[in-house]
Amino acid sequence: MKKWHLIIDVAKCENCQNCFLACKDEHVGNDWSGYSAPQPDRGRGWITIQGKERGQYPFIDVAYLPVPCMHCDDAPCIKAARDGAIYKRADGIVVIDPVKSKGQKNVLKACPYGAITWNEALQIPQKCTLCAHLLDGGWAKTRCVQSCPTGALSVRHVEDAEMKEMIQAERLAVYQPHHKTSPRVYYKNLYRFTRCFIGGSVAVRLDGQEECAEGAHVTLVNAANEKMGEYTTDHYGDFKFDNLKENSGRYTLQIAYAGYETKTVEVDLKHSLNVGIIFL
Repeated sequence: MKKWHLIIDVAKCENCQNCFLACKDEHVGNDWSGYSAPQPDRGRGWITIQGKERGQYPFIDVAYLPVPCMHCDDAPCIKAARDGAIYKRADGIVVIDPVKSKGQKNVLKACPYGAITWNEALQIPQKCTLCAHLLDGGWAKTRCVQSCPTGALSVRHVEDAEMKEMIQAERLAVYQPHHKTSPRVYYKNLYRFTRCFIGGSVAVRLDGQEECAEGAHVTLVNAANEKMGEYTTDHYGDFKFDNLKENSGRYTLQIAYAGYETKTVEVDLKHSLNVGIIFL
């Protein structure tokens, strides 16, 4: 049967918090019987947005990572709950029963993503329901997806085989795969948050003036002498090699520019790195 999946494009998220606000609007003061009790009007919501800055001034970027319940196929919270208080529906959505879960604060620690919150007033654990009450009512989108102005969030209602094809075609990935929970939330451009880059600028000195070297050819080679990528500098002489593993060791930058000798620069990559201006 078809199952629900949430797709999040990290490159499109601008931390506008519309998803957080839409979730609050849908659940604060509303008791969706059988799906969820009212969400508190203050405190953490059911989707959090993490931010990460990469690089060093002035060559930096910022990525934002929305983190809701992952609706895992192998959900640790289901195993930790008593009396079937947390269960997985046939369509892939994980639900916390607002009645059976009363007092079961222990399930918060079971979630490796920290996606479950505690409603102190009602003494129940709560999390994103993927707006199951709306989807069951015929909606094609969740409130967070509906409110996202950049298209960073989308839902797919497809068979597992079709989803597998989408994962490959769109290069989707799961967050923190080492947990091995088989999430049904997938990320596009996740490397913007989990991996790092090597960037910088190429310039030349002409008649005492510093000029950007537009069109310089930069090659990145790893310690095993394998070519990792090639880049042609832009109008500002900038280059950027992204999606590199943190703490991956030594790299060599080879810079070729018409009329100048090829220059090499050695770098040791630990975190995203701005090598600064390379003068030829």
